[in-house]
Amino acid sequence: MSRPLAELAPAETARVVRSVLVPLVAQGAIVRRPRLTAWAERHQSDREARRLLTALRDRYDGAPLCLRLGPRRLVVVTAPDDVRRLLEGTPDPFTAASNEKRAALAHFQPRGLLISGDEERRRRRPLNEDALDASQAVHDDGAAFVAAVERAADDLGTRALVDGGLDADAFLRAWWSLVLEVTFGARARDDHRLVAVLSALRRDGNWSWFRPRRPWLRRELERRVARHVADAPSSSLAGRARDADPDEAPGQVPHWLFAFDAAGATTLRALAVASARPEVRSRLVDELEAGKAAGGAALLPYGRACVLEAVRLWPTTLAVLRDAVRPTEWGGTTLPAGTGFVVVSGFFHRDTERLGFADDFAPEAWLDGRASEDWGLLPFSAGPAGCPGRNLVLLVASHLLARLAGLGLEVERGRYLADDPLPCTVDHLGLRFVVREQARTL
Repeated sequence: MSRPLAELAPAETARVVRSVLVPLVAQGAIVRRPRLTAWAERHQSDREARRLLTALRDRYDGAPLCLRLGPRRLVVVTAPDDVRRLLEGTPDPFTAASNEKRAALAHFQPRGLLISGDEERRRRRPLNEDALDASQAVHDDGAAFVAAVERAADDLGTRALVDGGLDADAFLRAWWSLVLEVTFGARARDDHRLVAVLSALRRDGNWSWFRPRRPWLRRELERRVARHVADAPSSSLAGRARDADPDEAPGQVPHWLFAFDAAGATTLRALAVASARPEVRSRLVDELEAGKAAGGAALLPYGRACVLEAVRLWPTTLAVLRDAVRPTEWGGTTLPAGTGFVVVSGFFHRDTERLGFADDFAPEAWLDGRASEDWGLLPFSAGPAGCPGRNLVLLVASHLLARLAGLGLEVERGRYLADDPLPCTVDHLGLRFVVREQARTL
């Protein structure tokens, strides 16, 4: 049974807005703002948000926190059981297409699954699941994707040796080429204009309904996507979707690209931890070598666990949002349709009262089932609206992580990552790696 709501006083509401909601919005919900992510790391903003929500959770005995922001009512949940109710109750009575999300994503993916209505969702969800091979740990076309990863890792290794190191900008350029190849095939890997247009529209999306739409720019994105979808080989994600439904396929692709950006940030953070911890690096390299010996697109359980752990420690989806689609009873109160619900990922992922490994790098928790059974841990959301690209992302990210770990890079400021507890906020855009002297001679 759901707990009664805790109606926050104006002063408490103001504290939640100032310490929790404003930092989340300021960093950029759709694409990160570099200056503000750097500010968030310096001030460890996630730590303050967690401290406040923990205090309010304890004060109100785990009750959902109800905030009134003008005409908008938001409910911030603080218990895993309430998270489960929201996620299992999607799309009815809780839709993933919240007001804020629809306004933001409409800038660049108005036909995307995440903001689709019920009728469109029934058609688009199976298409996404099939193209992304959601039910399989290793995608049917995984061998082609791993080959693309190998090329990207080789390019990054060469760049690191030439430059004496690797920064986030160099990594992300190679990452986007890899993403374009996985999505559209090798001929699309150098379409940097597509990435630039998508990024510009995503920056508009950060402002949600406060930024006017730029339909001419979205039309350019749609033209480029449509051309690549038409030319994509059947062994690519877009080709697979096109062969299933040529009309719907182009509208789903922008969200895949958007989601892959978050995967790049996570891979960078996981690489930073591996570069600071020789035991993690060695285990990643050993697992990859064993996988190569077995042949094919090997499943890398430890590599996948490291990626999942990086998302747990530093969530890329800062808040999971749901809206009530009809009047809904919660803890004895009937909430009107349109009530918003917020799950602050960083609060649940680092809850020291629930997780013995809250601030530690503990990939083993994903291997032994402890993390997977916790509804408060949402690296890829869960329930009927859970991310259908989970296994695909883990395949690509784990293989790239393991290959880059083999370069023997050292991360600057690694002293902050070498031991537990780990910092609450890490700006992936500020990460830089240097080549160890012994690696230069290989």
